[in-house]
This record gives sequence, structure tokens and C-alpha cells, in this order.
Amino acid sequence: MHDTELHADSAAHKTSLFSRLARFRVYLASIAMLAVFGVMAMAVYKLTNEVRYDDVVIALADTNLSAIGLAILFTALSFASLVYYDLNALDYIGRKLPKVPVAITAFSAYAIGNTAGFGALSGGAIRFRAYSRLGLSPEDVARVIAFVTFAFGLGLLAVSSLAALIAAPRLSSIVGIDTVWLRTGAVAVLLLLAGLLFVGREGRSFQVLRIRIRLPDTLTSSRQFLITAFDIAVSASVLYVLLPEDSIGWLSFFTIFSAAIGLGVLSHVPAGLGVFEAVIIGALGDTVGLDRLLGSLVLFRLIYYVLPLTIAIIMIVLSEARALARHPIAGDIGTVAARISPPLLSAFALLLGTMLIFSSVTPTPDTELDFLSNVLPLPVVEGAHFLSSLLGLALVIASRGLAQRLDGAWWAALAAAGLAFVFSFLRAIALGEAAFLGVFILALLVNARRFRRPASLFSQVLSLPWVMAMLVILAGAAAILLFVYRDVEYSRQLWWQFEFVGEAPRGLRALLGATIFAVAIAIFSLLRPAFHHPPEVTREDIDKAVAILNGQDNADANLVRMGDKRVMFSDSGRTFIMYGVQGRSWIALGDPVGDASETGELIWRFVEQARGAGGRAVLYQVSPALLSFCADAGLRAFKLGEMALVDLKTFELKGSRLAALRQALNKGAREGMSFAILEPADIPAAMPDLKAVSDGWLAQHQTREKGFSLGAFDEAYISSLPVAVLRKDDRIVAFATIFITDSKMEASVDLMRFSADAPRGAMDFLFVSLLDSLKNAGYQSFNLGMAPLSGMSKREIAPVWDRIGSTLFEHGERFYNFRGLRAFKSKFHPQWQPRYLAVAGGTGVVLALMDVTLLISGGVRGVVGK
Repeated sequence: MHDTELHADSAAHKTSLFSRLARFRVYLASIAMLAVFGVMAMAVYKLTNEVRYDDVVIALADTNLSAIGLAILFTALSFASLVYYDLNALDYIGRKLPKVPVAITAFSAYAIGNTAGFGALSGGAIRFRAYSRLGLSPEDVARVIAFVTFAFGLGLLAVSSLAALIAAPRLSSIVGIDTVWLRTGAVAVLLLLAGLLFVGREGRSFQVLRIRIRLPDTLTSSRQFLITAFDIAVSASVLYVLLPEDSIGWLSFFTIFSAAIGLGVLSHVPAGLGVFEAVIIGALGDTVGLDRLLGSLVLFRLIYYVLPLTIAIIMIVLSEARALARHPIAGDIGTVAARISPPLLSAFALLLGTMLIFSSVTPTPDTELDFLSNVLPLPVVEGAHFLSSLLGLALVIASRGLAQRLDGAWWAALAAAGLAFVFSFLRAIALGEAAFLGVFILALLVNARRFRRPASLFSQVLSLPWVMAMLVILAGAAAILLFVYRDVEYSRQLWWQFEFVGEAPRGLRALLGATIFAVAIAIFSLLRPAFHHPPEVTREDIDKAVAILNGQDNADANLVRMGDKRVMFSDSGRTFIMYGVQGRSWIALGDPVGDASETGELIWRFVEQARGAGGRAVLYQVSPALLSFCADAGLRAFKLGEMALVDLKTFELKGSRLAALRQALNKGAREGMSFAILEPADIPAAMPDLKAVSDGWLAQHQTREKGFSLGAFDEAYISSLPVAVLRKDDRIVAFATIFITDSKMEASVDLMRFSADAPRGAMDFLFVSLLDSLKNAGYQSFNLGMAPLSGMSKREIAPVWDRIGSTLFEHGERFYNFRGLRAFKSKFHPQWQPRYLAVAGGTGVVLALMDVTLLISGGVRGVVGK
């Protein structure tokens, strides 16, 4: 007995521990990221103990132009292969898109992902913006992102294992691991991947726990492996050609490079900064001269990371030029430029801010410093140097607002970049730095109309990951400062030395100023968390909401009974909004329920609380009556489709209008089908039969339970509602849960399931019988639910959103039965009413739809696993 109690206590303690860790996972991950970077930066500092900054500068200057040219060529080949990741992913999901916009999108996504880190998120945001404009649904885009993410990870494992297997003796001498262990590990990984390939042959699916995953077929997997192998090979060659000749064999270096890239990705440090360098230096430090190795790593960063992002920025600048607008390629670029320019400029601002901070802690070349000492007074040079570091930090902070299209962020970035452009001449005559800033300023100006969200930059607090990324940049600047001036003996007097040759004091003061500024912002942001989840719903909340919904007309409000949504009540407690939280989206389902006079106040409260928590307010499936309130709250509406409402007062099976439904009813009766409505008290006895039908339906359709806007088969939920059942030979073969309220103004259905052996036309029989029964019971109307993308205009003057939606409705039968669903509901001759998605500012509609999809599907696993 005691052992059982101890085991139960231990299990409860573990559950509590895991729930606490899950609650603070964002904080733990951010702190871990900073800790990893700190450890790696210290390792690099110690590994380069004998190297001096001047030696690295000389090594950089001695690099052959032919090597740089080859590095640029291999970078171009690498990004060309990355485009094929997306093309292969689109082929995998069965979609065809124009190749030029896909290439622009993929190139920009990888340029941003390489720079900002978190490639699945940062590059994924680019894909959602661009591919949604090209007609992909959020679910399709999520599948593309999942494909390219896993393809790179699995490909990296495969090619590095193959390289390790071949080059094990040479690699063993470098990393200090026995050859046998290296080859054993490589073979184990390759066997695991081969098993995965075998399981997924011919596109087969397999189930892990409750998740069904469809693997690519053998042809797609083989093609993707070749693409990944080529990509990693040419990207490794970018750095390899920058190293001294004959320093190491290419195959051995390829294996080391693969490991460094993999660890950099796993660390989640932006761009793998410090982690990648530590692995390369640790593995090659005894083989290649450290000064030349450091110079090669700097050039690699510039060529493989900075150059593509700069090209992407120039590309969107050119796409805005009217002279090129008539060219077909320019037109294709312009198709996606409107969507990707804000995140591109955000990544470029982050890069430039980091560059300004790093350059503020490095010395000015002697020739430039001598020139400045002859033409400018010392205070001007000192002030420009100090302020440049603060402007760099300002650009880092503004980069977040640029991604959100804030007008305040645009003005802040423009001012900071403009001042930094001037200071680049006053402090160092840094022509390269000025050129990058000039391109950025030009890009901001030509894309000014993209940044019209009327929001204050100062009201947008930084989230913890952003704070940690900012601290990583400052820690990197500190590491560079220690490396550059490692021979300078520290003393308190350094802080007060103001002279042209006093480079170390200038770097110290610049770093101190940026650090104080950053810490102040971090404290402000952490005292006002950028995002927090509201309290979970309680049983009391659900009971209170059920009491409200029973007294009003919206039958679909019964979805609150599921308990998977939070509830926000008005101050009086007579009205509520049910909503879910996914990512940063606060998603309200339908119109507010209760007292109509409190609708406007409750919407305002919902939007303000979402914004105050750093979230995005989203209203999903709202009626036209709510649009004026949405406009007042600064929300922009996008049409989702139409709701089918049947007027039961005029519903009559007699006559020719509903003859087909009358025939379906008579045919079902002849085949022995019978209809009944089970009240909640009668449902427990029928629960096993209902569950058998539901389980069979899920297995037949190879799907899983959904949520949020759809009910799931939960016994407590099913037992709280009337259930319409269809019997054949006294056995239940189909059922539907019924939504009703005490007002009897509207009824609806939620969960509809039927067994595989249900007679043809069974659902027609069930619906006709249900509508006839509800009419006889005195109900006024019946809600048949949504027809997604129905009723959207194809006119040239219609919004792009409507034109895309109408195109999908017309031609998207392969992916969803849009027209078939509307045709089924049209048999009942309903009245069609539009339904909308309203989003704060209108700019986050794609991300909002992605979050809605994830919320309904139960997360990424639900989307990927169907």
C-alpha cells in the first residue's frame, strides 16, 4: 500500500515538474541560448590565445581575389540548390506555382533564416507571406515549411554520416574519437535513415502514437537527398576555398563543416554565431594557421550570409522601380515583393545594427585615423564613435517593429540609419559600412508605403527571445573587444583617456553605452512581458457561459461546452467571448454571446487585452453585424465564406422545390432506416455504439479529432447535448450532435459521423428528418454551417484576398471539397450569409490563418499528421 502511494506521489511530482518546465520553456530556452553562446565565445577566445587582431587583418588582406570569386560562385550554387528545396516541397504537396516567384521567395527565406536564425520561423514567415499571395492555403504552406525543415535535417545527417564513414581515419586524428566509434555511429545513423526510407516507400504513411505521418515517396526522397548533398557540399566549399591550400582534405573538412552547421542550428543562437566558429577552430586549429582561419571565417560570414541578404534587399528596391515594372521577371518579383519586403528589411536592420555595434569595438585603420585627426576635432570623432554603437542597438530594436510593419519602427530605422551613415564618415571613413547603410536607407524609402501600421514603437515591448538575441550581440561585441585588445592592460584610467590613438578606451565606452541602453530596455521589457497566456478556463466559467448561451439565439455558442477555449466575460457578466490562444494570436470564435448592447465594449476589451499581452487580436467566423465594431477597434475584415441558414418556418417537403429531399426520405424509410433524437439522459446507454461509429469514421478518413471551431468525441461533451441518431436494422450507423438554445430561434449540428456500412444517402435522410423534427418542435431556423471561400468575388477590382479565395473555390477540389460542400448544403435552399476573419491592422492575416489552422488541428503535429 505504501509503495503504491509513494509511486503515485512520485508520478504526481514528475507531472508537476514537467508542467512547470513546459510553462517556463521559453525562458529556459532563451537562457540556454545565451549560455551556449557564452561558453562558445569563451572557447574561441581561449583557442585563439596566440592570435592577434593585426594578424587577422593581414590574413584578410592576403586572401586571393580568385578564392573570393570562387566563394561567391559556390554561394550562388548553394542558394540555387536551396530554391529546389521549395520546388521539391511544392511537388510533394501536389501544388504548382510560377518558378520565378518561388525562387525569389526561397532565396529571401534562406537569406533571412541564415542571418536571423530560427530558420523554420524566420524563413517560414517569408513563405507564409509570399506563398499565401500565390494561392497556397496556410495548411499547404505549413507542409512546405515542415518538408524543407526536415529535409535539411535528415539530409545533413545522411551526408555527414557518409562523409564520416569514408574519412573516419583523418577525422579521428582531428576530433580525437576512435575510428571504430566514428564508423559505428555513422553506420547506425545511415541504417536508421534507410529504415525510414523503406517505411515511407511509395509515399506510405505510418503512425507514431496518435500522429499519422505521410513520408515522401522514394523518388522524392532520393531527389531531395541529392539536392541536400549538393547544397552542403557547395556551401562547405565556400569556406574551403578561403582556407590555405593543402591545409586539409576536402572530404575531412566537409564532415567537420556539416557538424559545425548542425550544432549551430541546434544551438538556436542567431546565425549560429560563435558556435559554428568554435567547432571549426577546435577541429582545424592545429591544422590551419589560426590567423588565416579567423580571416577565412570572417570572409565566409560576409560572403555566405551578408551578401545574399544585401542582394535580396537590392532586388526588392529594383522591383519598386517603375522602369522595370513592365518586364515579366520584374513583375514576378513584384508579386511577392510586397509581402516579403518588411521581413527582409527587418533582417537587414538586425544585420546592420550588429555590424555597427561590432565596428564600434574594433580599431580604425591607421591611415583613416591620421586623416581624421587632421580635419576633425577629437570630440566629434569620439561622439560619432560612441553614438554609432547606440544607433546600432536602435536598429536591432527597430528590426522587430519593421517585421510588424509599424510606422514608428520605419521612422526610427530611417533616422538611426541616416545618422549612422553620417557617422560612418566622421569616425572611420568606413566606405563599406556607408554603402550598406545607403542601400538600407534607399530600400526603406522606396518601401515606405509598406509600413503604415499606426502603432508606437515604444509600446511594443521586446519578448524574451529578442532580449536574449540582443544580449548575444552585445556578448559577441565584448568577446571581439577582448580579442582585439587582449594585449592592452586594463586600468580605470582607460575610461577617461580621450585621444586619437586611444582606440581601446573608445571601444570600452561604446560597449558600455550600448550595454546600459540594452539593459534598460531589457528590464523595461521583462517588467512588462511581451506575451503571456491568459488563465485557463474553469468549470465555473463554462457553467456560467452555458447559462448565458441558453438564453440567446446563437446555437453555435454551444461549442463553449468543449472546454478547450478560454472565456472572457463583460463587466456585467451577461456577455462572453470564447477564444483560444495559438502562438501570438488571440482568436475569438464567432460573435460575442449574450447582451447585444455590450458587444462593442467586449470587442474593445478583447483587442486591448490581446495587444497588452503582446498578442494579435483575431475574430474568426464573425457575422456582418460585427464589422462596424471591428472597424472601430482597428480590425480589418477578410471574407472567409458563407454560412447556410435554412428558414424552418418555410421548410416544407411537399411540392417540387424539395422533391429530391422528399425522395431521399422515402427511400431511406423503404430501406429500413429510422431516425430518433436522444436526449442527454438517454445518451450514456448509447455511448458505446456512438463511439464505435466515431472510431470507424476517423479510421476510414485517416484523420484525427479537431478542436476549437469543431467538436471532438468526448463523452462528457457528447452527453451534454441532444444527439440525432440514424439506425439501420436497430443498429446506429450515423449520428449528429445538436446545438439548441432555450429561445428556439436557431438550431445547428456539430459532430457528424457515420459508419462505413451506412446506406448511401444516409446523411440526407438524417438531415431531412432532423430539420422536419426541429420544425415541428417550434425552432425558427437551422444553421447548416460554413461553406469556406464561397461567394468571393473574382472581379478585377475585388481585393486580392477575394480573388485568391474564388480561384481556390473554383479549382481547389483536389485539396478540399469546396464546391461539393456548398452543393450539398444548397439542396436545402438555404439563405447564404457571409462570414469574416477580422485581424488587428490587417497585416497579420496569413499568420492569423496559420494560427487558426494550428488551433483547429491541435498544433503542427495535427497539420502535418492530418
